[in-house]
Amino acid sequence: MTEREVDNVKPAQGSPGDYARRITRSVLMHVEGLAQEAGASAVFIYADALADKASVLPEELTGKAVYVSRTGQTQADIEQAGHRCLRVPNVPLTRIGQIKVAIFLALSRDIVRPGDVIVFLAGIAESATLDTIMITQVGREFEMYSAAERGDELPTGVRADVLERVLDLAAELGNEGREGKPVGALFVVGDAENVIGMSRQLILNPFRGYEENERNLLDPALEETIKELSTIDGAFIIRGDGIVETCGAYLKTATQDEFELPRGLGARHHAAAAIASLTDAIAITVSESTGTVTIFRQGKPITEIEKPRSTARQRSRFLSGDSGSA
Repeated sequence: MTEREVDNVKPAQGSPGDYARRITRSVLMHVEGLAQEAGASAVFIYADALADKASVLPEELTGKAVYVSRTGQTQADIEQAGHRCLRVPNVPLTRIGQIKVAIFLALSRDIVRPGDVIVFLAGIAESATLDTIMITQVGREFEMYSAAERGDELPTGVRADVLERVLDLAAELGNEGREGKPVGALFVVGDAENVIGMSRQLILNPFRGYEENERNLLDPALEETIKELSTIDGAFIIRGDGIVETCGAYLKTATQDEFELPRGLGARHHAAAAIASLTDAIAITVSESTGTVTIFRQGKPITEIEKPRSTARQRSRFLSGDSGSA
């Protein structure tokens, strides 16, 4: 396909499947030149937006490829084919959400570092179309990069897989709520001893007396318990290795100075900012009103993942040939 042919593509022509293939081919045709000109060290591809999740990029970029998927099966298939793959929460994500989560997780796993230039190819899940290209330098874009620039994106002793699991749970709670009702939640991960010292129980600790292997967040059997307990006021306090120390904890940070947070953020977010400032922990909140997940580090929100307004309507509009905004 020549550049002239790509320029002449009109969304209204042909079937939705033809349109999807043309747009994806156009994106892939230009990505090599863009990556080379920008000096990109990595190219991220949202695999869930592809019909064929196998070899997508030009051969010259294969070594820089980092695939992103919401499902463990796709991740396993891609890794079996010899490629790197990050798994993001299995919830609907906006294109910016895809980028934010993937790069945050890549930072936590040292796949990218501050100063790296990356190219991200995004699209709507299951649309069979990569329709968005974003080029960014870690340390210059998005809220989270301010932390990355200082080199403190992850607290000491916090495992990347634990952080990923907490992010999974937070995103699912924000997207689904609990029993059809929206819920808010606060997870504090890392530096558990100091965090506990700055808290008091609002309820009896539900995890007290259980062996560590029975309260390990990485155990899938604990998922429903965590989600059920999220309806209780107070914070979850989690060690860096994934052991849940307590929930229903009140964080005693009221005497600290007020943090300058975006308008509309309430007491839960201020508590998260305060505890993340006073300890070597990372705090993750779920907004009850919007479902937005916010990650706090060193007293500041470092990234925010918004819940899509209507993913089903977006996909229906796309497949019907209407290429409106996502």
